[in-house]
Amino acid sequence: MSKLTLIVGNKNYSSWSLRPYLALKQTGAEFAEVVIPLRQPDTAGRIAERTPAGRVPALQDGDLTIWDSLAIVEYLAERFPAARLWPDDREARAVARAVSAEMHSGFVALREAMPMNIRATRPPRPISDDVRVAIDRIKTLWRDTRRRFGSSGPFLFGAFTNADAMYAPVVTRFRTYGVALDGVEAAYADAVWSLPAMQEWITAASAEPWGLPSTDDI
Repeated sequence: MSKLTLIVGNKNYSSWSLRPYLALKQTGAEFAEVVIPLRQPDTAGRIAERTPAGRVPALQDGDLTIWDSLAIVEYLAERFPAARLWPDDREARAVARAVSAEMHSGFVALREAMPMNIRATRPPRPISDDVRVAIDRIKTLWRDTRRRFGSSGPFLFGAFTNADAMYAPVVTRFRTYGVALDGVEAAYADAVWSLPAMQEWITAASAEPWGLPSTDDI
């Protein structure tokens, strides 16, 4: 079996890097990790050495390089079927892919207004209508998915899946910016935050020496 290497950006800021990290940890496979600090003079060159896309994250599996978070977690689901990164049930699996794709392509207003910054705690502040709509949609999605598919465990589809990896950065955003959660949505956010792999990421993010002049979503 070829060696896996995951290339990520700053753990404090790189929401897209967090997603495949959690999925890869769920497989139990050994992998090397390369952290490339972002917005540094040598950032573009270092990333270009690893992936033709010129962006992180990227996964190297031997001579194969996969870029884009959603493509990586899909690849990991195929590479490690025993990890069950998608639900076994066909209906649940279809919904899991749909909510993951919605996160991948949507919620732009939320990302712009609330960039991931794990180390920070911001006081609650007025938010735009677009951001409120995004927050309400995510809360509804969490509640409905847990109700329909989550009876066997604490995550969206019971056991941890790629869908949880896709929404994990939102959990950090809601904590950073003081977004109020209740009931099912609060319990779900706590379950994601408490994941051992999530705690490892948070610890590493807190210890990073790098800062960014702005915390736009990465």
